[in-house]
Order: sequence, then structure tokens, then C-alpha cells
Amino acid sequence: MGRFSWPTGALSTILVLQGSLFYGFSRGEAVTAARSLDGFPSALGAWHMIQQGAIEKEVKEVLRADDYLTRQYAISPAQTASLFVASFTSQRARQTPHSPKNCLPGSGWIWSVSDTILVTVAERDRPIEINRYVVSKGDARAVVLYWYQSRDRVVASEYKAAAFVAWDAIRRNRTDTALVRVVVSVAGNRTERATRSGIEFIQAFFTTLRQFLPA
Repeated sequence: MGRFSWPTGALSTILVLQGSLFYGFSRGEAVTAARSLDGFPSALGAWHMIQQGAIEKEVKEVLRADDYLTRQYAISPAQTASLFVASFTSQRARQTPHSPKNCLPGSGWIWSVSDTILVTVAERDRPIEINRYVVSKGDARAVVLYWYQSRDRVVASEYKAAAFVAWDAIRRNRTDTALVRVVVSVAGNRTERATRSGIEFIQAFFTTLRQFLPA
């Protein structure tokens, strides 16, 4: 038996994947309806909405999502968090989530920490893994927590999210997904405190959000 050649094996894998993707994306997609994010609750446990955001037309044309949610919630005057959700019913026409790692630097934010954290949420046996991004712009600092969610799957990695899209296109004839992002301002150097606040907010809305994404 001949020895395995890594370049040859990698090329074969790529060709198989390309063929699978062509087959998956060439079929008509089974689009699943989802509840409008406009109906997302203004009260989430002890958290309540303090501001309804709006997305500019130019930004919508860039994001090309099918539904949006942008709001700010608070549990106290000193503890607030913003929630942004961009939901995509299909990614076949190059409608894909824009990673905050690319968007934030383009808006002038500079990152100092980029890692992942585990968050325990209700109705799941295992914690979800999400991205944490600590950024600054002038004197302002913030903790950004985000992930990609498709049905009951939570993925932190952009690369894994793209791989799951290909898998879902082939196996389920679906490519729907959502980008979920939480931003918490950092007071002083209290990064961990802002992170904990973001985690508490996620724990308050995670189960409810699942009801607004395709099953």
C-alpha cells in the first residue's frame, strides 16, 4: 500500500467538498419560516428594554439579512447591554453574517482580547461556547460577546459555522443561520465585571431567542 500524500489527500478532500457543495446549493432550498424579531419581548426576566434601535438603509444593504433586532436592555441604571440579531433564512445568494471581528475594526474599534468563553444556559446539558472580544475606541471600552446560531446549534468559530452551512445544505437542504451579538460597556478597567453582566443577559434571553429562529 502506498504512503498517504498530504497534498494529494487535501486536494481530494477539497474536490469532494466542492462537488458536495455544488449538489447541495444547486437544489431549491427548503426555507423554514420564523417568527418576526419585532415580537421579541421587551422584558426578559429582570432585564427590560430601554431603547429600540434602528438600522440605516445603507447598513441593511451591506448586511442583507432577512430580519433584524437591535435593542438596549437594562437591569439597573449601571448595568445595561445591547442586543443585535441578524437572521438569514438562506445563504445561497451570498447572504452571510458579517463577523464582528471584521466590522468593528472598520468602525475604528481596536481589540485587545480575543478569546472564547463558556456560558451555561437553561435547557442545555452543556455550556455554549461563544466569542469574547474586548475592544476600545478612544476612552470607550466594551466587551463584545457573539456567536452563530442555527436551529439548536451554537457555534463560535466562523470557519466551523461555514462548514456547518455546507453540511446543512447537503443533508437538510437548508442554510439558515443567525448572528447574535451582545455588547456591554466597560467601566474603568472592570472587564470581567462587564463580561459577567453580558453572560447574565445572555442567560436571560437565550431560551426566548430560540423561539424566534427557525426550528
